[in-house]
Amino acid sequence: MRTFDAILPYLKKSYKQIIGGIIMLILVDVVQLAMPKVLQYAIDHLQARTIDNQGLVYVGLIIFGLAVAVMVLRYFWRILIIGNSHRIDRYLRQDYYDHLLTLSQNFFNRSKTGDLMAYATNDLNAVRMLFGMGLIAAMDIVLMTVASFSFMVSINWRLTLLAIIPMPFLTLTIRHFGKKMHKRFGAVQESFATLSGRVQESISGIRIVKAFSQEQTELDKLDEVSLDFVRQNIALAKIAGVFHPFMGFVISISMIITLYFGGRSAIRGEISIGGFIAFFQYLGMLVWPMIAIGWIVDMYQRGTASLKRLNTIFEQKPEIDDSQADASIKSLAGAITIKDLSFSYGENLPPVFKGISARIDAGKTLAIVGPTGCGKTSLIELLVRIYNPPQDSIYIDEHDVHSIPLQILRRDMVLVPQDIFLFSDTIANNIRLGNPETSLEAVHEAAKVAQVYDEIMDFDNKFDTMVGERGITLSGGQKQRVAIARALLTNPQILILDDALSAVDTKTERFILERLIDLRKGKTTLIIAHRISSIQHADKIIVLGDGLIAERGNHAALLAMGGLYRDLYEKQRIRARLEGEEL
Repeated sequence: MRTFDAILPYLKKSYKQIIGGIIMLILVDVVQLAMPKVLQYAIDHLQARTIDNQGLVYVGLIIFGLAVAVMVLRYFWRILIIGNSHRIDRYLRQDYYDHLLTLSQNFFNRSKTGDLMAYATNDLNAVRMLFGMGLIAAMDIVLMTVASFSFMVSINWRLTLLAIIPMPFLTLTIRHFGKKMHKRFGAVQESFATLSGRVQESISGIRIVKAFSQEQTELDKLDEVSLDFVRQNIALAKIAGVFHPFMGFVISISMIITLYFGGRSAIRGEISIGGFIAFFQYLGMLVWPMIAIGWIVDMYQRGTASLKRLNTIFEQKPEIDDSQADASIKSLAGAITIKDLSFSYGENLPPVFKGISARIDAGKTLAIVGPTGCGKTSLIELLVRIYNPPQDSIYIDEHDVHSIPLQILRRDMVLVPQDIFLFSDTIANNIRLGNPETSLEAVHEAAKVAQVYDEIMDFDNKFDTMVGERGITLSGGQKQRVAIARALLTNPQILILDDALSAVDTKTERFILERLIDLRKGKTTLIIAHRISSIQHADKIIVLGDGLIAERGNHAALLAMGGLYRDLYEKQRIRARLEGEEL
């Protein structure tokens, strides 16, 4: 992708505002260019004593009118250009976020949250500045340079040639420092991303930090990345610190040349006093573009560096997409078939599954058990296409899972994962996340089924209680039950509980699952659980081990086999007796 490819659609969309702003800018420059001519007229006539008081009043009114015109026109170009840059910023940020939502889990496994936040803050701000004030400065440089130079030539072409002698040095300076600034700003943005990630991680894990008394360690880590950010900014400031003063030095030489040779010409009468003052004013107008060149180069290097960083995100393609989707599939019944599934997370990584096969009919309950690390969660992630399974290995209602539109798959199959995420919002809004228009009565009913209603009602604000970031104000068991209530409220055709009750006591877990199975008659339910007591009533149970399905059947049949399932069951019975619980 070329640097500006990502931004061109936004510029095309707002071309009317951009053109309008440029027209206002041209008018401002025309009015500003007229002022020295008005002063030249007044001074030359004063010198020749050919103007009276009334004439001076007229000149004053003209200058006042021009100043008012500049003020009004400048207001409008700022509204049009700078306002438009904020709209571009908003659209680009929205598309950036929308694009992130299309990307697959692997992308987020590789990316740091701090990096992604830096793209959405610093980088987008640099792009906004480039297409706001940067665009104005670029246009102003061209217009004022051409116009000022033309007026200077019309007053005295020899003096103009002398005045611009130092200007070629600016070109060499800009070219040399521009490359350095581009590289340095890229390093600054990367350092800022690292700093953002470190701060975000430290704040998110503040309870763990305090629990292990690691405040000083975290402060030292933050100090290290913060110091690097300072170093990178100082390195950039050093370049700007040489670049901008050197430009001022070159411009000062030009003004000294003009003052000396222009003054001599005025003394000899080769140029009028009014012409000399007008020339000096036009040179001042030419100086602004020279200064602005440094500014725009700085802004250009920052903006393009940020655009390139953003382009790396926009170039990312989702691994999970609808490229093979069959639009005729409108709903799912819930029959799931796994055929000779083999899978590993990478070419050089060991296989998670070695040709497993299984089936669950629509409306039935399937339980998946096995030792830690046997692939229970991996199987679920393939089923819901968090990762892509091999072709022709997983079917739902006889449709290859790749052919089911993602919107249908996500709507009719809901997963309650091990790692529960709650938003910093009210409990009610977290429960109705999948169906925002749900009534409060339905929210209450889902909470009752999930056995969390009474605990919520004990809070001061009940269902309007704010749960804090990631649900930090709730216990692990409460978060899990709120997540189950959230899933129940969507009433999906296929519900998957991935060890979603691990933080709940055995009695409550059993009660929730019994109610859930009773409520979901006719709908498919998949349960991953470590406690065998929780899955005894499942229609079918499969036991995973060493990449294969070691055993399958119902609870009674698996116990009769005397294999891995019975071994897990006996161990849990012993543990339950020791802990004083019933299994």
